[in-house]
Amino acid sequence: MDVGFIGLGVMGQPMALRLARSGAELIVWNRTAARCAPLRDAGARVAADVDEVFEKAPVVILMLANSAAIDAALGRDTPAFGARVAGHTVVHMGTTSPEYSRGLGAAVRAAGGRYVEAPVSGSRAPAEAGQLVGMLAGAERDVAEVRPFVGPMCRETFRCGQVPGALLMKLAVNLFLITTVTGFAESFHFAERQGLDTKLFLDVLDAGPMASGVSRMKAPKLLSGDFGVQAAALDVLLNNRLVADAARASGVASPLLDVCHALFADTVALGHGDQDMVAVLRAIEARTDALGATG
Repeated sequence: MDVGFIGLGVMGQPMALRLARSGAELIVWNRTAARCAPLRDAGARVAADVDEVFEKAPVVILMLANSAAIDAALGRDTPAFGARVAGHTVVHMGTTSPEYSRGLGAAVRAAGGRYVEAPVSGSRAPAEAGQLVGMLAGAERDVAEVRPFVGPMCRETFRCGQVPGALLMKLAVNLFLITTVTGFAESFHFAERQGLDTKLFLDVLDAGPMASGVSRMKAPKLLSGDFGVQAAALDVLLNNRLVADAARASGVASPLLDVCHALFADTVALGHGDQDMVAVLRAIEARTDALGATG
């Protein structure tokens, strides 16, 4: 079966490459055409426009930055929407608010299509290695149809009930990720400002029970100061807002997340939004420096 893939950004491109190399008959489209070149080299077909993707592929995966990009690609609220999605399974793999996804799913079904949420946990490096964790929600038949396409991108996938169960699960995972990385950056900052050998600090941490795949991925970045993007600080801020909004909507407190929200807002305001999320260290450093200036 042909499968379409729309959105070849930081995460989308390596995910689509994993799918292409798995043997899937893949047709791709991206607003910036140059991002399609590695997919063409991997054997995927490159569509001239979104309509060609839907003409050729009964299953279309969307890995787009936000709800506005999704609506634009689908032509939502225009006559093109129904023509594109009718008879197709639309797979939403990005991260949006659960309520947006619920509404999109209803619109797709009303137009005669099928809809599956399939957000993933992991950053660029796991995407390149096919080691993401996938969360799927939707009708059982539709999830079963989509799972073979999500599988090559993931080391494991989980069924999360009906829409928007997968996105709620993703937001819960993101809450833990955001607070964990922020705490890691703060502990590194504390060690550095106390005059400790930061390499030794990281070795001690890595030998103990707090070590994790996240700490092992982020430790070299903190040590070297190389904040090349795995997960951009601006994207983390946007995800933080999604989690906070979902928490408020359900009357749930999120005190740690709220502190992180402020720190990532500072990180972006300081000009580090396009750097990896460990650049939150710069916001923590700025607060320390401000204390010194007023002390």
